[in-house]
Amino acid sequence: MFDSIIFEKLGVPAVPIITRPFSPTAAAIAKLHALPGYAFVAVDHPITSLKHDELEERAKMAAPHVEAALLVQGRA
Repeated sequence: MFDSIIFEKLGVPAVPIITRPFSPTAAAIAKLHALPGYAFVAVDHPITSLKHDELEERAKMAAPHVEAALLVQGRA
């Protein structure tokens, strides 16, 4: 989340990918950094214990949402 906010403030479009349990925290962090409503993509938790192919599948499912967030907010 913090890396994406830094990129955004530098003018580089970014959409963080987080796991669902951290959605409220991500929204609060964005608000604290003067980016209320900042788009992020939430995926199922956990990810650290996934095998490579499982993680790749999760990334494939998230990719269209990341693209949509960039396009809707006019950041791509």
